[in-house]
Amino acid sequence: MSLARRLEVARGVDGDKQATPETATVPWKASVAPGTDQGTNPFESRNYASEPSEALTAVKERAGVALYERMGSRITDSSIEESELQQYVKDELRSIIEEDEIPLTVAERQRLVQEIIDDVLGLGPLEKFLNDAEVTEIMVNGPDKVYVERNGKLTLTGTRFGGEEQLRKVIERIVTKVGRRIDESSPLVDARLADGSRVNAIIPPLSVSGSCLTIRKFGQVPLTVSNLISLGSMSPEIAELLQACVRARLNVIVSGGTGTGKTTLLNVLSSFIPAEERIVTIEDAVELQLQQEHVVRLESRPRNIEGKGEISIRDLVRNSLRMRPDRIVIGEVRGGESLDMLQAMNTGHDGSISTVHANSPRDAISRLETLVLMAGMDLPLRAIREQIASAVNLIVHISRLRDGSRRVTHVTEVQGMEGDVVTLQDAFVFDYSAGVDANGKFLGRPMPTGVRPRFVDHFAELGIPLSPTVFGSMPAGGVFR
Repeated sequence: MSLARRLEVARGVDGDKQATPETATVPWKASVAPGTDQGTNPFESRNYASEPSEALTAVKERAGVALYERMGSRITDSSIEESELQQYVKDELRSIIEEDEIPLTVAERQRLVQEIIDDVLGLGPLEKFLNDAEVTEIMVNGPDKVYVERNGKLTLTGTRFGGEEQLRKVIERIVTKVGRRIDESSPLVDARLADGSRVNAIIPPLSVSGSCLTIRKFGQVPLTVSNLISLGSMSPEIAELLQACVRARLNVIVSGGTGTGKTTLLNVLSSFIPAEERIVTIEDAVELQLQQEHVVRLESRPRNIEGKGEISIRDLVRNSLRMRPDRIVIGEVRGGESLDMLQAMNTGHDGSISTVHANSPRDAISRLETLVLMAGMDLPLRAIREQIASAVNLIVHISRLRDGSRRVTHVTEVQGMEGDVVTLQDAFVFDYSAGVDANGKFLGRPMPTGVRPRFVDHFAELGIPLSPTVFGSMPAGGVFR
């Protein structure tokens, strides 16, 4: 039976007799709940019967094959603009549908064309999530399970790929655009989309349940300090203190777990850097969105197919020291580059900012020690700790709480060394004792401990104002509350 005929049967058209609105049998209406719109488009309903779905899927597959036959290598021609290529595809698809005389409604035709464009030029079923501003992360656990994160909560969607082959095509389309490859000899890869979204893909045999794809979406509009305050991620007092610290050229480390918002907070801290300073940013994958004019952006490069040509973060840190930077902003330290960063902080490059994975400020110190040891230098532990204590002035720790929110939970000063231990002093600590509301949302906020960091006295020397109530009000008795 032809595709056109299958669609006719699915719509209730028998032989040459055209079904009328009164006599036509529309299978997908059988499952429409009472009180809902009886004119639901079968392409948009999740409850339509299987036969029209199969027929429309067959139309989609045939039109896709015909499109590849007609356009050939033009589909992958990088010299053609994206908008021009999309217009080519739309024109060819309309022509294919008209030539086959496939009976489609206007809505079905538009949906069919868009789905084929997504499959051929985009990321197929994932395109709608990439265009959804509320979705912050997409996780594909094989072709049948697609999860998304909205407002910090993970949900399983009804979206599915046509099979492992379609999922692999989407993964390969992503990695080839950035000059990478993924196959059995190289079954995992980090890449990024054109908008900067981070992508990780891993395929069998490493992934037993099928190919897996994780996309952390890149915000088109960077969050500002006002946004973080309104979201409850930090208090106005912390924002004022951090702004003063950046202007005073203190070296700041942002610590936190995966997906806690370290890069977002790093962006906000970078916004406090004066516009006249020269900033060099160093990242594994470009994510920072600095608004200053004088910014040099450096990105590491993985090894090529032959296993050569790798440029590491450490190489870029060393090179940046020869670029006369006023500030060095490192997206994340995760290896031997931490030693070069600490040396830069200790040799005149004040005001540097970076992030590190850790569960607490104290763990951040231990993590830096471990990363320095990864540099391959046979340094005694005390020398490493002295280097850290001398270089780092402030640790800002951000956590992802059970309610899905990201909050600054610690603002901690690195005071120096006592014996063989790096001494830390909290200036702000999140108040968990406030409990949660009826919706499970934490009611607490970061509260000042009442201890003024030692570096605050340096602000007055530099003419940087700081409200006296930032660390809590001082009553007549001289005791903070």
